[in-house]
Amino acid sequence: MWGVRDVWDAWDLSAGQFAALAAAAMLVGFSKTAVSGANTISLAVFAAVLPARASTGVLLPVLIAGDVLAVLTYRRHAHWPTLWRLFPAVAGGVVIGTLFLTWADDAVVRTSIGAILLLMAGVTVARRRATARTEAAHELPEPPPASRLKAPSYGVLGGFTTMVANAGGPVMSMYLLSAGFQKLGFLGTSAWFFLIVNTSKVPFSVGLGLIDAHSLALDALLALFVVPGALLGKHTVHHINQRLFERLVIAATILGGLQLLLR
Repeated sequence: MWGVRDVWDAWDLSAGQFAALAAAAMLVGFSKTAVSGANTISLAVFAAVLPARASTGVLLPVLIAGDVLAVLTYRRHAHWPTLWRLFPAVAGGVVIGTLFLTWADDAVVRTSIGAILLLMAGVTVARRRATARTEAAHELPEPPPASRLKAPSYGVLGGFTTMVANAGGPVMSMYLLSAGFQKLGFLGTSAWFFLIVNTSKVPFSVGLGLIDAHSLALDALLALFVVPGALLGKHTVHHINQRLFERLVIAATILGGLQLLLR
């Protein structure tokens, strides 16, 4: 039976480093119940404190703990037709991400994910500005070209990014925002999506050696900090209006992408 000190020693963590991981775990809980996409900051903290590849395996169970709490909170607000459209493409993205991890080093992974996140944020901002201009001119917005490809393309990107760096949240956030989801529908759909996807990633991560008894011992400690973060997010989300909510999601996505590119 491992104690707290045993876990710290096994990972060679200082008190300050563990405090940073604990704060990042709280942010995971907050992001799952309030501002989806903010956990890209947690991703960067985990990768800074722990070895880059190992951090992916440690973070995944922490994310699943947050997913469970989010589903318990928003389970009735999920839009299942959207989920069923996404899942096949996401499965393909997870497989591609697994193959990518067999040869890509940490620098390639960080650069690829950071670039994708910034691209998704840019596309979403451009679309929302175009929609705002048409609404201001009292015109009906035209459907975006190749809209049938939107769910498959976002799904593949989401599956790829969530497999290689647990960074699928911002990609899915950009998709749900572009689809016009309001706060509760956004959070409910996102909660079920990531509970199912992250759970399905566990066998792949175990096979790659990213999750083992060593990582799970640290997860057992960090999961305790997810709960207060989720409770804080549940209380906070009702005090955030829709426009501010969308801006926070996009800002978190941009920040996460920049952190990955500049590390």
